[in-house]
Amino acid sequence: MEPRYKRILLKLSGESLAAGQGTGIDPQRVNEYATQIKEIVDMGVQVAIVIGGGNIFRGLAGAAKGVDRVKGDQMGMLATVINSLALSSALDAVGQPSQVLTAIAMVPIGEQYSKWRAIEAMEQGKVVIMSCGTGNPFFTTDTGSTLRGIEVEADVMLKGTRVDGIYTADPEKDPTATRFDKITYDEIYSRNLKVMDMTATIMAKENNLPIHVFNMDVVGNLRKVLSGEPIGTVVTVE
Repeated sequence: MEPRYKRILLKLSGESLAAGQGTGIDPQRVNEYATQIKEIVDMGVQVAIVIGGGNIFRGLAGAAKGVDRVKGDQMGMLATVINSLALSSALDAVGQPSQVLTAIAMVPIGEQYSKWRAIEAMEQGKVVIMSCGTGNPFFTTDTGSTLRGIEVEADVMLKGTRVDGIYTADPEKDPTATRFDKITYDEIYSRNLKVMDMTATIMAKENNLPIHVFNMDVVGNLRKVLSGEPIGTVVTVE
């Protein structure tokens, strides 16, 4: 079966790596992610990944406690590098080659990111893990993942979360919330839904990058998305 998408940008949250512990990295969760990612590479999918750093440090939260915002965001960038190295190690363990690229010069931890290096690595069958967000403060990893998805010419950004799509309200707080199968960017604006930050959402819309939101924490869901099964929510321009 032909996969639904040929090249994807997979956005993972740092909190998900903690597997409910709040902070840190849960080895079982990282290994589950690595196994699922290898499955779709074996299907012929080219995979680029951006991981958040909220399980280790979040710059905005640090700023609220008196940390300089620029330094706080730089600390958050370093947190994404730690998560990227953890996932890269787990991928190596399951026999899937990977390449860590950093938006800030950080040899020998990873090569400095460029669009062409990322695409070259994917075409060689490697999973590319792009860390440090955009490399600039005041931008979230949502914006970083949207930017990288556009740059590497991904067919879609798959946003792996702990809920199974986009709802009319927060399903963890409102039991009457219902899930959308499809929704447009304009509907997200008009309903004020918190899918991604506004910068990331506008950038995705203007560059016609669809987003597929799904629950990554359910083992097998990533393969189901690539197989075309109707799970999660797809966000499109129209």
